[in-house]
Amino acid sequence: RWLFNQAVCTLYAFCSVLFGLCSLTSLTVLSTVCCLKVCYPAYGRCWDALSVLLLCVWAYALMFATAPLAEWGSYGPEPYGTACCITWKASSREATLYILALFIFCYLLPCLLILVSYSLILWTVRVSRRAVRQH
Repeated sequence: RWLFNQAVCTLYAFCSVLFGLCSLTSLTVLSTVCCLKVCYPAYGRCWDALSVLLLCVWAYALMFATAPLAEWGSYGPEPYGTACCITWKASSREATLYILALFIFCYLLPCLLILVSYSLILWTVRVSRRAVRQH
């Protein structure tokens, strides 16, 4: 069972969501920047704005992690009661919308961007390899 009070549960869940979202969002930004550098070198100067990109990553993650603190969704004990996370069993329309927004903008969209970025990189490498072979 969860050994601490609700405030520690909320803090634990908030940190878990924040750092998890930062991790996936950082990987998404990294794959997108790599894609720009490899596939579109003229537009690949994103490393110049690395600090701005990192601030955007943290702001994006912070926005979704603080939403349950502002009553859009909620944090609570997991079903087994040993840790705390987002309350997945939506009890209201707002909680359902938060879970849906979290799924779309913090899981589906980043995964699709990563998939598209690395697919474009592989395609560019393949086309470049063919061009080198012909010369």
